[in-house]
Amino acid sequence: MIGEIDIQGLYIPWLLVLALVTLVISKAVSALLSRLGLYRLVWHPALFDLALYLILLFAVQSAFPYLLKMLMV
Repeated sequence: MIGEIDIQGLYIPWLLVLALVTLVISKAVSALLSRLGLYRLVWHPALFDLALYLILLFAVQSAFPYLLKMLMV
């Protein structure tokens, strides 16, 4: 997916938008995992958070075209 969003003459890449959406989702999932106490089972929480973010970014990037198609109909 190559392209930009034009906001009053400022071009913002799609990947930046998806990264910000993923950051919000990642923080919510991380807070949920912390509240459930699952971070006790993790060896290195920072690496786990990075891996979680990358997996969620791939999922959001993969699902985004289908979400756009549903919103356009």
